[in-house]
Amino acid sequence: MKNALLFVLLFATLLPTVSPWGTIAYYHANKEYIARVLCENRDKPQLHCDGQCYLAKRLKAQQDKQDKETTQRVQNLPVLQLFCENSQPFTFEPASVESLLAGVPVYRFPSYVAPLVGLFRPPKV
Repeated sequence: MKNALLFVLLFATLLPTVSPWGTIAYYHANKEYIARVLCENRDKPQLHCDGQCYLAKRLKAQQDKQDKETTQRVQNLPVLQLFCENSQPFTFEPASVESLLAGVPVYRFPSYVAPLVGLFRPPKV
């Protein structure tokens, strides 16, 4: 049961890409009938069309139909807006340090001096 469902879904997925091949297979299977009855150039045997005009028209019609469906599908997609414009323009007004630190308590640490004698010495050559 799972295998049958898998093949049906696979066939449905691949059908649009296989569709032109079906038309070509139909043409080769019925080449004599197409050349004798459906060909536009059946009155002109010197052209050796053999129904290729019919095949070209069918493939072109199929491609146009697929393009039209794709265009309609793309046009009907919902638009997802990821960004929006800010309705109020941003203005930058510099503030003074005193106004920024007015309500903030300031913590003072005892001063610490690192021993510079061992850290900054020229290399010994």
